[in-house]
Amino acid sequence: MKIFKVNLEGDILNMKFIKNAAAYVLDMDGTFYLGNCLLPGAVEFLEFLNQRGIPFCFLTNNSSKSPKDYQDKLIRLGVKPDDARVYTSGDATIAYLKHHYPEKRLYLLGTDSLQKQFIEAGLNTNEREPELAVLAYDTQVTYERLTAFCDLVRKGLPYIATHPDINCPVEGGFAPDAGAFMALIEASAGRKPDIVIGKPNPLIIEGAAERLNVSTQDVVMVGDRLYTDIMLGSTAGVGTVLVLSGETTPEDMGASVVKPDLVCQDLGDLRRYLASE
Repeated sequence: MKIFKVNLEGDILNMKFIKNAAAYVLDMDGTFYLGNCLLPGAVEFLEFLNQRGIPFCFLTNNSSKSPKDYQDKLIRLGVKPDDARVYTSGDATIAYLKHHYPEKRLYLLGTDSLQKQFIEAGLNTNEREPELAVLAYDTQVTYERLTAFCDLVRKGLPYIATHPDINCPVEGGFAPDAGAFMALIEASAGRKPDIVIGKPNPLIIEGAAERLNVSTQDVVMVGDRLYTDIMLGSTAGVGTVLVLSGETTPEDMGASVVKPDLVCQDLGDLRRYLASE
């Protein structure tokens, strides 16, 4: 059983696993950047991992954009193209749908970017007489499409959500995310999703670990949310680092039954910790 330090100011226990992880998986919103602003120590953390030959990728529950959209953004913010490796809840949902519902007609409540990604992956997005309903983080949602989606859920179609995040961190605060849509749909149609693909569901971290060619259990997840990033510690058996640069506050952490293995203010703090003796 591995034992970890709970925060940088507390007692130092056994942090060998965090310091010697086979790979790091980094959340994006609230961890690496907020809006169009890099968070402290973000690029330097990637340089640190590259210098030590430690593989990493970005993992985001945010399904409003395609991996290419995120890669372009990371490069604009100063990340080297070879370092802009992104795996999204959209990627994981596509993999799940292709395995379980390869020919089914689906109704996707998602952005134009995600619609395009689904089509390019060969999924059947013909919304005429759909056979399943897929909920993503749709920043272009209309009341008409939301109503139609609730009708499909109410009829009993298989109902899949890309991720459960309630809020998406943005500059100046937060925007309602897919989890908030899920609550609205449940209030209207009386159903929760049959499955939620993204964090803390192990499916997404397993997909990311496969891309990095490492075992899931040898990965450390770094993120800013207790109920998604840090919950992976118990659902998928990965190490977890909480950064306080996004959604979670110290007060939230104290009141939560979900505990990270390590707490840092930001990626700069994490880099300094990993570099320490």
